[in-house]
Parts: sequence; C-alpha cells; structure tokens
Amino acid sequence: MRPGDADFLTLGPEDAARLTAVFRDAAGLALGEDARFSMERKLRERVIATGTESFAGYAALLRAASPEGRRELDEALDLVTTHETYFFREDYQLTAFRREIVPSLAAQTAATRRLTAWSAGCATGEEAYSIAALLCDAPALAGWDARVIGTDLSRRGIAAARRGIYGRGSFRTSPLLSASSVVEPHDDGSRVREHLQRMCRFSQLNLLDEGRAATLGRVEAVFCRNVLIYLVPEARKAVLGVLFDRLVPGGYLMLGHSESLLGDPGPFEPVQLSDALVYRRPMTDSDPKKRAR
Repeated sequence: MRPGDADFLTLGPEDAARLTAVFRDAAGLALGEDARFSMERKLRERVIATGTESFAGYAALLRAASPEGRRELDEALDLVTTHETYFFREDYQLTAFRREIVPSLAAQTAATRRLTAWSAGCATGEEAYSIAALLCDAPALAGWDARVIGTDLSRRGIAAARRGIYGRGSFRTSPLLSASSVVEPHDDGSRVREHLQRMCRFSQLNLLDEGRAATLGRVEAVFCRNVLIYLVPEARKAVLGVLFDRLVPGGYLMLGHSESLLGDPGPFEPVQLSDALVYRRPMTDSDPKKRAR
C-alpha cells in the first residue's frame, strides 16, 4: 500500500470495536463509539507504516506478543491518549497543597526529612516540574530531600519531560510562582532550571502495571489528575488500588476537578481543605483487606 492510499482507509464498526478492546485491555482506556473517526484519523498512517494493510491487520499486530507488536502498541497508545497539560494547572489545588498539605506532610516525615511526590500521568512533565517548584519554595521543607517522580503511559511524553524545554503554550495560565523561578530562556523556548530538573525523575509507566509501580517505592503525595476520567470503571478501581498501595499512611491523593471519589471513596478518607477536596490514606488501615480495587 502506498502512502497516498491512506486516504482510502476507513475504520468500520467491527474493526473499531477490535481496536477499542485492545486499548481497554492494555491500558484501561474508555473509548466509546464516538471515538471511531478519531481513531481512524490518528491511526491510519500507522497502518501504512507497519504494512498491515488494514485496520483489522493493525489490531492483530497490536495484540501480538512480539517486540514489534509491543513497540507499535506504545505508538498507538501515544496517538489515542490525551496529552493536554501546562504549568500550574488547577492552581487552586496546588495552592491548597502548598499551604495545607505540605506542612502536614512535613510534620509527619520530620524524622527522615525526605518527601516524595508522584505525578501519575505527567504527560510532558509540566505538572511534575510545577510540584517540584512548590516543594522547593516551601519553607517547611528547607534543607529537606524533596523529590518528584513523573510517570506517563506515553513514551514521547516522558522524552519531552526529560528534555524540560517548553513553548509559550505551557505557560498559558497565571503561575503560582514567577516563571523566571521555574525556567530560563532557551533557543527553543524556555528550559526548566537545573535544580528543578535534578529534583525530578521520569519514567514510562502503565498505571495498571502494579509490579512496575511498586518499583517507585512509597510516596507522601500523589497527583493523578484528569487520568481516571479516561478509564473504564474496572481500570479506575485497579489504578486507585495501585495509588493507595504506593502512598504512605497519612499520604494524600489529588484528583482532577471533574473526578471524585465521594460516591465510593474505597479505603481513602476524603479531606476538605479550604479550597480543595483531596483524599488521604488513613494513618491506620482498620481493615487491611479493604482495597480500592
């Protein structure tokens, strides 16, 4: 098939269902019937590039337990997932984190003087660097070993996060801190300052992979914002179980403004701060068998 033939590739309902099942099984993605034309547009060039000739053949490749199939699955997931992010997004919650949660966590971890936050679903890294800037600026953490882990399903997103170079669109809201304290001028835009880059560690991670997530260790705070809304219910429960396990007792979970656990908080405790609702792993788990998943 020649590159020009891509315009004639169409994704029918049956093949769309096959691809939707692949992405659901691999990453828990909730792609409804309305996603068919979007998948067609985003994936048709990959059908050409892989020589699979059709969307049915492409779906079969993504299912294949081969190195090529796994690499292509990464490519496809990169294309069909959402990567919208920018510095200091949902700053009302970050303000609450800085003013109320960080001092609480500092009191809990005073003996070790170490604090780790996890940006789970960090996309291209702006959220992780925003958290690092807040931790670096927190008086309660002066002289501490404060770190941020950034993970995302997208390999390209993680590569961009490691580069730490951003255009104007990444700074489209008023930051909590001045941009000059976070980035410095660079030929390609703005580069995150070196001390913040040293605070952050990035890796590709599927949040459904409990074994890989365990290698991150335990953390005091998790930001998993605008991730759960894209997952099927069973995947949401599984991811919440992974996040609960990674949090230390007394650690906090921050979700996006359109995500809520109030209907079923599972093992988490809802905590109403002055301007934000967050969730906490109890200091003592009364029922160790009670899990989010």
